[in-house]
Amino acid sequence: QVQLVESGGGLVQSGGSLRLSCAASGRTSSNYAIGWIRQPPGKERDVLAAINCRGDNRYYADSVKGRFTISRDNSKNTVYLQMNSLNPDDAAVYYCGADRAWGHGIQSGDGYDYWGQGTKVVVSS
Repeated sequence: QVQLVESGGGLVQSGGSLRLSCAASGRTSSNYAIGWIRQPPGKERDVLAAINCRGDNRYYADSVKGRFTISRDNSKNTVYLQMNSLNPDDAAVYYCGADRAWGHGIQSGDGYDYWGQGTKVVVSS
């Protein structure tokens, strides 16, 4: 069992930055790949970024490449998403998910075994 808690969301002006955190707990949480997934209002969820358990392999969706950076600190059981150059299209509830495997499910969103409750990001224009 892995528990995930997101934090760091809030209101930011267009062009601004936020850093989201995903704190994982559970004996084997460091063995899981972690992804960040967002769901804008009325839209489907998108996997934005993911990092494998060792932190040496990353995935980024085209929409966030060059703007978002995912990292993890296994000593703190925490995965971060640094988000720069935010725009109103980035407004959404952001979730982190834990996936036992590093495979197709990481990018599709279907492979995540555990999910957090989400943190809301609002971007003012």
